[in-house]
Amino acid sequence: MGNPQQELEALKAQVASLTARVYRLEQTRDLASPESPEGAVTQPVPQPVVEGTPAVTDQPAPTAPTGVAFPGPLPALSAPARREGELEKKIGQYWLNRIGIAAMLIGVSYFLKYAFENNWIGPAGRIVVGLVAGIALILWSERFRARNYAAFSYSLKAVGIGTLYLSLWAAYQVYHLIPAAAAFVAMAIVTAATIALALSQNAELLASFAMVGGFATPVLLSTGENHEVALFSYVALLDVAILTMVVVRPWRRLLWGSFSGTVALFVGWYVSYYRDGYAGYYPSPQRPLTVCFAALFAAIFAAIPLATRFERSTRFAGASVTLTLIPLLNAFVFFLQLYAMYERETVTLTWFALALGAVYLGIGASFKKRFPNEDTKFINLLHVAIAIAFITIAIPLKLDAQWITIGWLIESAVLLWVSVRTQTNFLRYLALAALTLGIIRLLFYDYFRAETLFFNARFASYAVAIAVLGGVRVLGKRHASEREMPFLQMAVVALNLLALIALTWEASDYFDRQMALPGNYHGQFHQLLVLRGFTYSAIWLIYGAMLMAVGFQTRSAFVRWQALILIAFTTAKVFLYDVSQLGGSYRILSFIALGAVLLGISFIYQRDWLKLAPRPADESAKELS
Repeated sequence: MGNPQQELEALKAQVASLTARVYRLEQTRDLASPESPEGAVTQPVPQPVVEGTPAVTDQPAPTAPTGVAFPGPLPALSAPARREGELEKKIGQYWLNRIGIAAMLIGVSYFLKYAFENNWIGPAGRIVVGLVAGIALILWSERFRARNYAAFSYSLKAVGIGTLYLSLWAAYQVYHLIPAAAAFVAMAIVTAATIALALSQNAELLASFAMVGGFATPVLLSTGENHEVALFSYVALLDVAILTMVVVRPWRRLLWGSFSGTVALFVGWYVSYYRDGYAGYYPSPQRPLTVCFAALFAAIFAAIPLATRFERSTRFAGASVTLTLIPLLNAFVFFLQLYAMYERETVTLTWFALALGAVYLGIGASFKKRFPNEDTKFINLLHVAIAIAFITIAIPLKLDAQWITIGWLIESAVLLWVSVRTQTNFLRYLALAALTLGIIRLLFYDYFRAETLFFNARFASYAVAIAVLGGVRVLGKRHASEREMPFLQMAVVALNLLALIALTWEASDYFDRQMALPGNYHGQFHQLLVLRGFTYSAIWLIYGAMLMAVGFQTRSAFVRWQALILIAFTTAKVFLYDVSQLGGSYRILSFIALGAVLLGISFIYQRDWLKLAPRPADESAKELS
């Protein structure tokens, strides 16, 4: 076996020789390239010098660390250079193009304005010039498209289409040469022709121009009068045309413009022309027709997931943002429209909410059936969530007082059970939201007037909430993941707090009823106050002792710590408050009971029933041996 150092040097020499040969071949190819300009003097290119090989030129270049010397670095495009080139191309090809379109339109507008102010052209001639110029620009743009300058061709078409819209608007609004109906029909024809061009030339840019012009037409031709049927029929046809384009071509961004334009026109019309009935207490005669059009718009946008092709998002996991957000926004906007028109008719709104919930459940199921081989779970669950949201809205609309709270609590229990049965984790978050709403309403919103002890609406509402939280704990122990364990612990804490609050409320109301009885004098009133304070301490102390017993039985340190905190709070109350407020007998009972509970718990810990104390090393060694 030879010297490793010598073998390494031989390998370096071979690599250097091969590198030099490749370099000479590349230079020979460049010299023989036919792209060299005629008459150009070609300078001889120095050859690289390789260690261990004869020099090709009289003056070799400096030797590189690898053993190969080149006259200079070979040209190469780095990643930043490529990015700069792409940015330059984007600016030159797209942004300057769009700015040029705007500049051309502004320039044409100023020219026409200047010509009009100097009376170069009469009103009719001005309109004719505008129409002819717009059509000429569109026809002229086809020559550039035939020569593969598609982007520039679309730019000229944009200028021509804008000129046509401006000319028709001026013919009606400025010079009053044609009636509103004729201008409307002419603009609709321009929009339809632009849509046809966009589809035939597969140009999304033209389709966006058609959409903008289509939604701008009613605004440009507004007469200040209410033409609800004509306006909303036109908008519905435009929405259907855009949806049809999206079905044929993958131009989903047009749906956002269509949705935004429809909402803007509807809201603008509603603010300007919709009127409630007499004094706001009778239904408006406009309401049935307006509701029908609002439902028609909602149906068009709700059909997007069923009518279009399934498309995954390029930025997020799952379906595209269009398939995700437009159905959600559509449902929200439609119900707001209904609420604005039926604000005082809660029963009707309730039926609307339930019907919408059923509709969105059906859309989710149909979507899943239409795309069985795609990952449509998120879209299906989104429609389920919208349906559940409508059901949640229907509960306070139909029910009253504590029944709203109970309805939300029961809804959370049903959602939790369905999520476990169907293994749909998404529904667990909806269940948590409904449960949180119910508990917040129970604690801070509901007002109860209890006339009996325990058998009253408040205690029943608290019992339902406690039962739901208990069910969360039971199901969670079997099916919850490690990440969901903190929520289960929060459910246990909330359960104990609600139980304490419910029992404390019962004691408070009982003594309030006793103090409200006729014939009570001042001494009896004070005695009832003292007894109520003692009862609070007794309830908390007994509950803490029971909680500690449960913690010992289940060997749950989490439960025992809750018991310790509650007992500590009760101890502080006894020493700081009861000692000064309670009478002799109640004070004695309070301290004796507290002492007995504390001593009992202390004895259990001293006996070390749970084996919490560290064992001696020799006992541990014996067990291990």
